[in-house]
Parts: sequence; structure tokens; C-alpha cells
Amino acid sequence: MNLHEYQGKELLKSYGVAIQEGILAESVEGAVSAFNKLREETGTAFAVVKAQIHAGGRGKGGGVKLVKNEAELRTTAGNILGMMLRTPQTPGGMEGPGKLVKKILVTEDAYRPDFDACKEFYVSILMDRERKSNVIIYSTEGGMDIEAVAENTPHLLHKEYIDPELGLLGFQTRKIAFNLGLSGKAFKEMVKFISKLYNAFTGSDSSLFEINPCLKTADDRIVAVDCKVTLDDNALFRHPDLAAQRDTDEEDATEVEARSYGLNYVKLDGNVGCMVNGAGLAMATMDIIKLSGGEPANFLDVGGTADAARVEQAFRIILRDPNVKAILINIFGGIVRCDRVAQGVVDAYKNMGNIEVPIIVRLQGTNADIAKKIIDESGLAVHSAILLQEAADLVKEVVG
Repeated sequence: MNLHEYQGKELLKSYGVAIQEGILAESVEGAVSAFNKLREETGTAFAVVKAQIHAGGRGKGGGVKLVKNEAELRTTAGNILGMMLRTPQTPGGMEGPGKLVKKILVTEDAYRPDFDACKEFYVSILMDRERKSNVIIYSTEGGMDIEAVAENTPHLLHKEYIDPELGLLGFQTRKIAFNLGLSGKAFKEMVKFISKLYNAFTGSDSSLFEINPCLKTADDRIVAVDCKVTLDDNALFRHPDLAAQRDTDEEDATEVEARSYGLNYVKLDGNVGCMVNGAGLAMATMDIIKLSGGEPANFLDVGGTADAARVEQAFRIILRDPNVKAILINIFGGIVRCDRVAQGVVDAYKNMGNIEVPIIVRLQGTNADIAKKIIDESGLAVHSAILLQEAADLVKEVVG
């Protein structure tokens, strides 16, 4: 689950992380009120107006603007609110439809009073699955596309791995500050910043923090000017306050609907729809589709209770994708019996009427033989298989 910048900053602030102060606005008048309040509270002369969407690169699309007075603020806020913002990370990139901006964040000018005395860094925290540990990735080249830094100047990208049992140690925070070339007050501030940031990361059960830029101000404070926060969906039950901040308008509508039915669905760009129980089996199913000459159109895990109602909803969601040319149902009958799933497929097929794309059903496990008989004797245009290779061959046959 992704948070907006303003939500992520509030999360960081709750853990004592210094941030660029800002106030959310949903109208021009709200932006003016926010600007005036910021001037009173922070002493800032200028403000930065930031579009709030779930995408990076907002500045490249005109979604981040510095304003120097109320007149500029009114014009800029009016232009950004309601715009379809295109960035390299919105669907279709800079040539795509973009995302509708409904909210803006009006922030203080953190670069005052001496822009040239400021320095931008890059700091992120995420999990390294191969090493089974969290890792802090950081660089002196903040404010830039980190991918370009990694490709063109990899020696400027540093990594600090954190033992999950020991946690972040003092020498590691000092090492980070040293590698960033800091000294004196700025060194001490960065040590505190990294320590609090890591506490926020682990305390919120996040899977990604990205602070870009992380700013050393003219008076040697360290603040988060921008932040990207991704929370671990599997841990949201421990954080109902964060779960309540989910902005479904920023998510794929089909994925949101699937979640309401208890389905784990992610849309992809292929031509073969997948309906599977279990994430590991879903990954294996997508592999077998690729090996058969097809391309998976989605990841869809129906979970352990694949009854007729859930199977029918899964069918409807998959078939909304006009690129789907076939559907592969791959179920392992451990918790759920295969014959029950097979009957669910038949019932769903009949309830939905005419389904024009070929359907391949591979059932293995408890009562798989009975399930195959149910499918074969249903009279429906459904191909059944027991072995994975059989299913693969059928996929290859129907997608050419």
C-alpha cells in the first residue's frame, strides 16, 4: 500500500524525523490559507506547491512548483489542481493519460536562506530478500534519478546492510554520515536522522522508504524534503490507522474491486488469464504460461476457499481485460477439495452465460479425479488437465 507524500511525512514526523513542513489543500483558497499559516509558523517567504499522486517524477510533469507570493500561488494551485499529471511513472509514461490531481501539498521553502549552501542526498530503506536483511541505500547524488546514478556512477551509490536481530547499530549510522561527506553539526544531525528513519521503517512495517531529496540545509539541519512510503499489506492489520489512509482513487479500480472479494489480483500485460490458489503456485503458473508461448495477463490468487461465488467473481474480473485470449485455472486441492472447485467452475460458467475465451482447468490434489470427471461431463467448452504439462500444452494450443 502506497502513501501520499503528505501522509508519509506525517508518519516520519510521528517518529521524530525532521521533515519539510507542509499543509494539505484541496482548493485554491485552501492553498492560500496554508501558505499564510506556513509563513506565520516557519517564517518561510516562498512556498512549494506539490501535486499529490502516487507517482514519482512529478516535477518533470509540472506537478512541483516554487511560488514567491500569493498571486503566483493562486495561479499555480489553480493550474495543478484538476490537471492530468503525466510523469515517467504514471500509466503510459509522459505519453499516457496521466493521473488526476485532487490534492496539493503546500510546503515551506526548505532551501532558505542560502540555496547554494544546501546539499541534496538520496536515502532509501528496503528489504534485500537475497540477504534476508534490511538495507539502507544512500548517495551524495540526491534529487536525481537514482537509476541513472546506479547505471552511470555506481561508485556513488552505497549500501549498508542491517542484521535483523541486532538492528541498526551506531557505527553504521556514523559510517553513512561519513560516506556522505558530512562533518560537525551536519554529521550529528544525519546520524540522528538515519536512526529515527530506520525506527519509522520498522515500526510501521514498511517495505520501502525513499527520501529523495534528503536535504542538508544552510544551517546544517537534515530534513526529508520528499518521501515515498510503501507499507507491507500483510502487516496492515497491525496498523489500522495507516490502513485507513488508503487512497483507492490512486489504485487500479479492478484491483480494488478484487480486494473487496478477498481476491489478490494484479493486472499484467499478457493474453492468458490466471486463476490460482496460493502465491507460489501463481508464480509457477505464470512461468508455465511463458514457457508455453503465452504471456500472463494477471496474477490472481483466489485463496483457500475457492467456492462458486469467488470463482465467478474471479472470472468476471479476468474477462474485463480485452487482451485475455484464454484462462488457465490451476488449483491445488489441499485445504479445498478439487471437486468443489470444479463444481464452482461449472456453476460460475453457467451463471455468466456465454464465455467466448477458452478455459483450461488443471486440478491436482484431493479428489482431482472426481473433479476432472465433473469438468469433462459438464458439456461446457472447458478443457481439463491433471498434469502441469498437460495444461501447458493446452495453453499453447489455444493461444497458438
